[in-house]
Amino acid sequence: MASTTGNAFNFKLFKRLISYTKPYKTTYYFVAVSAILLSGLAIAMPYLIKVLIDDYIIPQELSGIYIVICVMIAALLLEVLLQFSFIFYANWLGQQVIRDLRLKLFSHMLSFKMKYFDKSAVGKLVTRAVSDIETIASIFSQGLFVIISDLLKMLVVLVFMGISSWQLTLVSLIVMPFILYATRVFQKAMKKAFEDVRNQVSNLNSFVQERVTGMKIVQIFNREKVEYDQFKEINDKHRNAWVKTVWYNSIFFPIAEMASSITIALIVFLGFKLMVSSETLEDASLQIGTIVMFIQLAQMLFRPLRQIADKFNTLQMGMVAANRVFGILDTDSTIENTGNVQANHLKGEIVFEDVKFSYVDDELVLKGISFKVNPGNTVAIVGATGAGKSTIINLLSRFYEIDAGDILIDGVNTKDYDLYSLRSEIAVVLQDVFLFADTILNNITLNDINITEDDVVNAAKEIGVHKFISSLPGGYHYNVKERGVMLSSGQRQLIAFLRAYVSNPSILVLDEATSSVDGYSEQLIQVATEKITKNRTSIVIAHRLATIKKADKIIVMDSGQIVEIGSHLELLQKEDGYYKNLYEVQFAQEEVA
Repeated sequence: MASTTGNAFNFKLFKRLISYTKPYKTTYYFVAVSAILLSGLAIAMPYLIKVLIDDYIIPQELSGIYIVICVMIAALLLEVLLQFSFIFYANWLGQQVIRDLRLKLFSHMLSFKMKYFDKSAVGKLVTRAVSDIETIASIFSQGLFVIISDLLKMLVVLVFMGISSWQLTLVSLIVMPFILYATRVFQKAMKKAFEDVRNQVSNLNSFVQERVTGMKIVQIFNREKVEYDQFKEINDKHRNAWVKTVWYNSIFFPIAEMASSITIALIVFLGFKLMVSSETLEDASLQIGTIVMFIQLAQMLFRPLRQIADKFNTLQMGMVAANRVFGILDTDSTIENTGNVQANHLKGEIVFEDVKFSYVDDELVLKGISFKVNPGNTVAIVGATGAGKSTIINLLSRFYEIDAGDILIDGVNTKDYDLYSLRSEIAVVLQDVFLFADTILNNITLNDINITEDDVVNAAKEIGVHKFISSLPGGYHYNVKERGVMLSSGQRQLIAFLRAYVSNPSILVLDEATSSVDGYSEQLIQVATEKITKNRTSIVIAHRLATIKKADKIIVMDSGQIVEIGSHLELLQKEDGYYKNLYEVQFAQEEVA
């Protein structure tokens, strides 16, 4: 994505943004026509005032004054109606565009690889999807069409001024080159300033989001003052970025106002000089009306110019935001879903063939591992932290793409499966359970209309967690709040088990799902584990001894390689074996306890 930084305006980016108005062409053209009509009406009121002065007030033809006033009222009502239509439909169009753009952005983000989210700050992504897209709406509501309307208004006013009096028109344009140059400089300066503003807003959002989410850690380690000082520094940078925009505005607008006042003074001076030099009173009377009209027209000429600069600020900020949003839309970080095999009712045979993988280039996490899981078997994976255990399950569901080798399920390469059908057949229970700020029922079904409340209740009874859920206020409709803070870690795990069970997967993955739960919850989880793994291919990243003992096969990993494979008893019989040493150091203590 080409950056707009350093350019006053990026027409390529602007053209791309305007393409999102195509579904609403009727409204787009209506707003454009309204802008044209408004520019035509701009000269109506000054001209009518001129007519009123020249033709009726000075000659004291009072009978015609009422007719002119009625025409002025009609013109005013028409202008009000057009202004209403213009503002309403310009804003409506902007909201339609950002709705479509936000949906496209969110849909694109949903398809990103986990690797993208590993490297991207959540706060910055939230800023792109919410505030940046909201800023884009102002391009249509306050920027683009208002600028077009003002430019047309200036053109119409300038042409009419030239027809009415070329001398006064030239006087009106004396300071125009200066103000145009000042506007150009102002636009470039504001472009850079707004780029800095958006950066600081993104940094501020990211910092606040992370600290609020991790507030418990902040308070546990008594880091309040440190975090406050960091926030103060970031907040100061945010303030300074905005102050810079205020500084540019405080310089430009007084200059524009002064230029307008100078122009009016010149019009009055030249106008009355021409009037005094007139030979007849009739000529002088015509000049008075013209002078008054030119004063109004000059104000109309310079006021849009000042507004254009202001609206250009809005347009610039919207363009900066659009550049950032399109930057994400142009990010190619999706898992290619080119498979056409539907993974329906898999038998569950899993084969890894010389699989290599790295999160960071040239730093292999898996160094060519191979193993096979027979349908319906339970396989435990053990090893030290960082051995590559969790990486295996991430690759199985294609959250990441492997560097080399093949992963087969039922003899079919996972890349040949339709991605969504593949993931629908694999359920994962993670150690760190994530629950949404919603009811237990919705956290279990994830709003899948094919899973009814009765299905959930029956499943909960089958795996022994119905009693626990029923004891909560509201039962299955109990709101667990953000990240499930209203539940203990063990209770969250039980919800995760039930969520996996009701999805009726062909393959089940348990990623250290019992590593941080209390004794009572562990008993319930053990019962649930036996139930949901029965006759189902299961991969368990083991932490508790009971799970390992009952596994059909144990895969022992170290530093991204498989060092041993066998049953619990087989591995214990190996002299000085890796698993035997691991068992004696870690698991034997657990068994004694």
